[in-house]
Amino acid sequence: MKVYIYVTLKAGVLDPQGQATEHALKHLGFDGVSSARIGKYIELDVADTTQKSDVVAMCEGLLANTVVESYRIEMSRDAA
Repeated sequence: MKVYIYVTLKAGVLDPQGQATEHALKHLGFDGVSSARIGKYIELDVADTTQKSDVVAMCEGLLANTVVESYRIEMSRDAA
């Protein structure tokens, strides 16, 4: 089974990497960019018996710093 985890900074948390990206895009002429936030994408192959609660435990214990980050989990049994 595939697990897809998206980790992003919580609203209100300063994102210097996102600000630098926004500035660089504007410098390259992409004036339509009004904000950029940088996050993490994690893809796991897990046993079909893995429960969402197990993935939440992975996120809470290691994959996300829940003080400043939020995460979203998608699980798919589809091989494609």
